[in-house]
Amino acid sequence: MSTGGGFLTFSGMVMVMVAQVTSMMASKEAMSRGVNRFVLISYTSAFSALGLLPFTFIFRRRDHPAVTFPVLSRLFFLSLAGCIGTMSGYAGIDYSSPILGTAILNLIPAFTFILAVICRMESLDWRSSGTLAKSAGALISIAGAFVVTFYKGPAILIPHSSSPHHLLSPQTNWVLGGFFFAVEALMISIWYIGQASILEKCPDELTTVCCYCFFLTIQCAAVSLVLVRDPASWILRPDIGLITVLYNAVIGAIRAGLCSWCLRRTGPLYCSMFKPLAPVLAFVLGVIFHGDVLYLGSLVGASIITVGFYAVIWGKANEKQEIKDNEVDRLEPSNSAAPLLSNKIVEV
Repeated sequence: MSTGGGFLTFSGMVMVMVAQVTSMMASKEAMSRGVNRFVLISYTSAFSALGLLPFTFIFRRRDHPAVTFPVLSRLFFLSLAGCIGTMSGYAGIDYSSPILGTAILNLIPAFTFILAVICRMESLDWRSSGTLAKSAGALISIAGAFVVTFYKGPAILIPHSSSPHHLLSPQTNWVLGGFFFAVEALMISIWYIGQASILEKCPDELTTVCCYCFFLTIQCAAVSLVLVRDPASWILRPDIGLITVLYNAVIGAIRAGLCSWCLRRTGPLYCSMFKPLAPVLAFVLGVIFHGDVLYLGSLVGASIITVGFYAVIWGKANEKQEIKDNEVDRLEPSNSAAPLLSNKIVEV
């Protein structure tokens, strides 16, 4: 695995970010046209699980361990976090905009670091510059999230396609949308921690993800059936609703495949550096297709979150380098013993 990326991996990660943003924007468009978000969640997760199922049987290796009941139990509870995160994400899109969502989701590295410390998967060494950078980055990211959520500020760029009715829509609740996106970021971080522990017990990514998607579909459908009692809401017509469901299901699988491919060739650090590209793409596409407005609070808050994001990533990379340097220092005395011994033999 190389630490740098070539043209193909660079293009792949840009496509991953484009897929994430366009999926959020397609969902926003569908919900703005009356498609129930719970119905959208249920159908999208169901199609994703069905699409992933045949690949699980095709590409599963025979030497992989069987999925045991304890692993399935963990996947079931992990899917609860996924269900809460998915529903919170769609609620955030419904109440605010993809621009806010892509900015808030940069909190994931900070939340993951905090949870890893709580679960004792990360150790804190306050003498280490890596620990200090990660801790400072986590605090800076959270501060940026407060700014982007609670300070909307004046509009600094208003497209000509935006109308006053669009700007004053009661459905746009910035604070509530930011809260839901923060919950989604927290649930994704919990998923990272939980999935890491599960893969230690069962190192079969495709099978565990398929089981996870199956449980997620059941849980999302159960919640949606309770909250959406109108049978007419469950009918998918050949319009934006059906297109969004199919697009999100297909693009989700492609995004996961591209991300895994780039991750295997370049490592997590290189892939993580593309996350701050998402708010820029969300704004550009939002202006073109939705007539979204750029607010000062979004720009300032996203910038602060980006600084914190890179501080966490830099701290993680620096910590790995410190570990390698310490291992080299420990090996140097043993390696230097051989030349000294040979010199004494020559002298004799």
